[in-house]
Amino acid sequence: MKGFDDKFTDFPDYIIGITKEIWEDRGIATLHRYYSEDIVVRSPGSVVLGNQNVIGATMATLAEFPDRQLLGEDVIWSGDPDAGMLSSHRIYSTATHGGDGVYGKASGRKLGYRILADCHAIDNQINDEWLIRDQGAIVRQMGLEPAAYARALIEREGGAEHCVLPLTPKTDQPGPYTGCGNDSEWGQRHADVLTRIMGADMAVIEQAYDRGAHLEYPGGQTGHSFVDADHFWMGLRASFPNAEFTIHHQIGRDDVMMPPRSALRWSLWGKHDGWGSFGTPTGAEVYVLGISHAEFGALVGGEPKLRREWTLFDETAIWKQIALQTG
Repeated sequence: MKGFDDKFTDFPDYIIGITKEIWEDRGIATLHRYYSEDIVVRSPGSVVLGNQNVIGATMATLAEFPDRQLLGEDVIWSGDPDAGMLSSHRIYSTATHGGDGVYGKASGRKLGYRILADCHAIDNQINDEWLIRDQGAIVRQMGLEPAAYARALIEREGGAEHCVLPLTPKTDQPGPYTGCGNDSEWGQRHADVLTRIMGADMAVIEQAYDRGAHLEYPGGQTGHSFVDADHFWMGLRASFPNAEFTIHHQIGRDDVMMPPRSALRWSLWGKHDGWGSFGTPTGAEVYVLGISHAEFGALVGGEPKLRREWTLFDETAIWKQIALQTG
């Protein structure tokens, strides 16, 4: 861990450790040390520039969810300390809506939802980030639907002319990290499966997934086996059948005491011109930022299959883009 604080055992320990230190231990000021001054933090709902704005957003979240916990499930990473390392961090977060904020008046509701975050770190600092919270799960647990929440958010932010614009290639900002991951067979296997799905080859699901696969999808949805995987991916692709699919980052790892696993960051960019998970086609131009994690294993016959999958995108950001273009 050349260039990193000696208290961290390895890179996953660094990622999980600073997350707890910042959020649960209230070490918000440590962001001055752990985040670069000019960091770019992209989430589907916005692009935040600069550490001072990150600190402000962190404090606002903790004011609204004062007991928030961030439980690290995995860190899938690539790179080295000299060139910098990219972590794809999977978190399960619990929180109580105990303060007023972006989700409305304090409701006291108990929440549980996942986060997937890709962070580039070098010399003990994160300087580039892609962050997806399961906003669909959050707002549903608040008693709202993602489309209605997105429309209400536009109004709270001052209307279509003044609201915060979601992330798209037009609003994105460049950061220092230009890597694309590693060449592990597990990342390549995952990328091949997702590329075939996005190419409408849905038969790959029964070929590549284990029949007992456990699936975690946006909106806090848990699924199992071929039918649920097909339903999720078909519904997404059918909504944007002509959108350009791109894999931006690909990691595979085969670590001791862990199953072979992978992390992909990907996008769809194109028109909402099909019937699928997002209802009546509107023709709106939509950008979908997604991150997927997978674990592989050979339960039967020694043939590796995808046995566990986690995929996130932000449903509310998609609905916000649709609302901004359709009224």
